[in-house]
Amino acid sequence: MTDKEFDVLDELYFVQPFDAILEETGLAKEELKQVLSGLLNKGWVKCYGDRQAEMPIAPKDLGNDLTSYFYLATKEGLLVHNGR
Repeated sequence: MTDKEFDVLDELYFVQPFDAILEETGLAKEELKQVLSGLLNKGWVKCYGDRQAEMPIAPKDLGNDLTSYFYLATKEGLLVHNGR
């Protein structure tokens, strides 16, 4: 796990919008998109269309605009984050 992945996962214990993660991590927008894409591909983060987080959006259905979604760490992501 990279330091950037660790910092992003640190913000995802609760459902968070892209802009809140961006503000809290201090990453550049494109950098955060790359980190989130990697975390989604590893299965460490889930993506949702709204804060209610009822149905996750499959990574293949996201497209390129990661800025309009909400994110939450998965159980696997939290285990990796806490095991560091």
